Amino acid sequence: MRVFKDYSKSKLEIDFSKDYCISSIVKLEFKIGALNKRELKKINRILSQVRLLDIEQSSLDLADIIIDKYALSHGMGIYDAIIAATCLVYDVPLWTYNKKDFRFIDGIKLIW
Repeated sequence: MRVFKDYSKSKLEIDFSKDYCISSIVKLEFKIGALNKRELKKINRILSQVRLLDIEQSSLDLADIIIDKYALSHGMGIYDAIIAATCLVYDVPLWTYNKKDFRFIDGIKLIW
């Protein structure tokens, strides 16, 4: 299972024969990246094929710790902290083209 992020690079050209999942935060990030209604419709169609991971309280608690540790030193934002924490809680790798935004987090597995 892989969690992916960064609509701008992937344009959702994804091989769904693999086991992908996303969190609600990532789903919203993909949608906000749509340039027009046609693209949003395509995004919604593609995302309907992907499994959603629940953002549990344990993910939010860990995101809080990540924010404390990295917000000032690395500019870690709320959404990226939740995404990273969700990957850590579920023990799944994060597929992202922005490795620089996550590589300093202990225990996170990054792929692209």
